[in-house]
Amino acid sequence: MMKKLVFLLVAFTSVLAFSLAGCSNKNTSSGSGSADSGDKNKTNIDLWHSLSGDNGKNFEKIVDDFNKESDSVHVNAVYQGGYTDAITKIRAVGDKEVPAILQASGTNRKYLAESDFVKPLQEVMDKEKFDTSGIEENVLNRYTIDDKLYSMPFSSSNAIMLYNKDMLKEVGLDPENPPTTYEEIEKASQKIKDKTKNYGFSFATIGWYFEELLANQGELYLDKDNGFSGEPTKTLVAEEGGQKIFKWLDDMNKAGTFKNYGSNYEDPRAPFLAGQLAMYLDSSANVRQMVDEAPFEVGTAPLPVPEGVDPHGATVGGNSLYITNKLSDKEQKAAWEFIKYTASPKVQAEWAAATGYFPVTKKANDEAELQKAYEKYPQMKTAVEVNSNTSATPEMSGPLSDEGEQFRSIIETAQEQVYEGNDWKKALEGAAKKIDELLK
Repeated sequence: MMKKLVFLLVAFTSVLAFSLAGCSNKNTSSGSGSADSGDKNKTNIDLWHSLSGDNGKNFEKIVDDFNKESDSVHVNAVYQGGYTDAITKIRAVGDKEVPAILQASGTNRKYLAESDFVKPLQEVMDKEKFDTSGIEENVLNRYTIDDKLYSMPFSSSNAIMLYNKDMLKEVGLDPENPPTTYEEIEKASQKIKDKTKNYGFSFATIGWYFEELLANQGELYLDKDNGFSGEPTKTLVAEEGGQKIFKWLDDMNKAGTFKNYGSNYEDPRAPFLAGQLAMYLDSSANVRQMVDEAPFEVGTAPLPVPEGVDPHGATVGGNSLYITNKLSDKEQKAAWEFIKYTASPKVQAEWAAATGYFPVTKKANDEAELQKAYEKYPQMKTAVEVNSNTSATPEMSGPLSDEGEQFRSIIETAQEQVYEGNDWKKALEGAAKKIDELLK
């Protein structure tokens, strides 16, 4: 409870710091080229998003292209900081200054579905008889609650393994057949350490990776089918699946073959590019950038599993687009026009080719632009193949809870305790106890 209170205090302090930039001025943007005064001959709507850097620029191009093509709608894209920042602002502004469209991550799906901020997309699609059969089933399942789709998936990614093909070859391993199990990674990492003095394996201390590794074993994170068949009352992270993950990390950490570089996504990337790390986990959305920057050949592979366990796939990361319900019907219809546009094969292919996210629309894979990208970056196809082999089940949809971000923080703390030499089982059981307290 105390941690939750601290989180809320920090969040609302953040609101005070940037509320003028993000809420009171609709035409202000943190590096978003699309923010402008709109078009007086069209229905003008705001879209809050959390894409920065190259991904932000590529997203702005999609918005600009839509504005040029549409005769009736003009979208004003406004960068709002990270996903948590955007949700904090939505809570702060209430019925005032809300955008017509909100981009949010999957961890916020339960909160948004139960709030009065958004219009369930299912209602719009049913009215228009919109066909969702062309959208990846596993992706749709991620944002569906009680058989109702609340938002349109836009950016989809999963966790995969990146590896240095040259380094694997140097130590006598087959670069075309990388390790697929925890045990194989341990053995390969030991060989890499012995022959090159480099670390064999790593991933940033981020709770999402634990979720992905657990799901790949076909294990649930919460009871009640991860919260999809009722309000969860207990976490299952300390059961057999979670124990296998923590023991594996503990064994490799003690052997000096695993290196904890930090708790930011980018932390393992620099040592990997510098040839100091052979294998690590990353978001598939970052594959293209890593291939471009690496001075060696980069390989990609699905997440590993414990020996004797069949891989089940990966949970869907990324974000989706919500229609808010605080504006006029005309503005909500305008929001739907843009959201339909982003789900088209052409746009999804363009987005995937430029970023490394995999398309949420099946036919996008047949678009010439994306086919060319796959030819140049075959490493990007791993995420597509993993997603196509992932079943739409509660295990593969991640924990459905308002406390998802806090779950991840608790797991991260437990991992850090293991890396510091503490007992892995006590750390994991302690994390489970804290998550259960949050659920209560």
